Amino acid sequence: MKVMDEYQRRLNALQERLQINPKKEQIAELEAEQNQPGFWQDNERAKYASQKLAELNKIVREYDEVASIVADSPEGLGELIEEALFNLEKKALLAGPHDDHNAILSIHAGAGGTDAQDWTTMLLRMYQRFVERGKTDAESIVDRSNWNIELVDSAQGEEAGLKRVTTIIKGSYAYGLLKGEAGVHRLVRLSPFNAKNLRQTSFALVDVIPQIAQSDTIDIDDKDLRVDVYRSSGKGGQGVNTTDSAVRITHLPTNITVSIQNERSQMQNKAKAMEILKSRLLALKMEQNKAETDKVRGQIDKNEWGSQIRSYVLHPYKLVKDHRTNAESKNADEVLDGNITTFINEYLQNNN
Repeated sequence: MKVMDEYQRRLNALQERLQINPKKEQIAELEAEQNQPGFWQDNERAKYASQKLAELNKIVREYDEVASIVADSPEGLGELIEEALFNLEKKALLAGPHDDHNAILSIHAGAGGTDAQDWTTMLLRMYQRFVERGKTDAESIVDRSNWNIELVDSAQGEEAGLKRVTTIIKGSYAYGLLKGEAGVHRLVRLSPFNAKNLRQTSFALVDVIPQIAQSDTIDIDDKDLRVDVYRSSGKGGQGVNTTDSAVRITHLPTNITVSIQNERSQMQNKAKAMEILKSRLLALKMEQNKAETDKVRGQIDKNEWGSQIRSYVLHPYKLVKDHRTNAESKNADEVLDGNITTFINEYLQNNN
């Protein structure tokens, strides 16, 4: 096969994977919506539609530019074509359903007692630092310079650390980039929580789902909800511990429960809880069969020995290893400081 024929084959595959034609139809629909009377009066919808239109235009424009290079460049410019195709193929790794959404990332302490709760705190910091590193991370598949992370709920451990924590990581393709983090993470270290400083193995479960967007329709009947109000605990805004402002919403048909306490008012906590509940119901809808489950949340197994997706060994040597891709790093401290891009990229390249 001629070199240019191979380039065209790759370009055709990208057109299908990136769904260029459907995206062009979406662009036309959103542009028509923007021209409707009263469109800009709904600020929330207008903001979402404008952002979505910009993202779609960017992808289509990038594809069209590469298509132009392939069509117009002679074989002698193969290096230029190869680079253009390679960059677009990297972005095509994030072409799955809801990949462009924000991510709701939760961490739950598993087997390991206080050490596991401390491990949950360490993982939270790792993801916080990953978000902060976005401004300087040259290896990232997408631009993360405008990403941010919001803590929406947490439960303190009895002695140290966190029993659970829920965050929303906001930014283009946050879910697509982080979906491979879903699973059990294992820590091996000398425990700071026992008198003899013995080696301890701890586990924490990371769960990642897409944050629901306005375009995703999830209908919830009020009679299917139980709303409980209780007193917030732990750190929060002014007055957060003096009123019954925390909210727990249970979706009775599925028994999905969402608790939020970090907002300043009961109304804000309830709104945030409903937002996350809708996202969890969307994830559940996407998990109706095994194939969809693997795509949306990865293999979520028991939060204990033998089910880990990644191990972080700090003693007797230092090594972080992903058991799905065999990617590893001997600089465990750097990984725990948020340098997880290599693991993320390897997962995406092995699961597309």
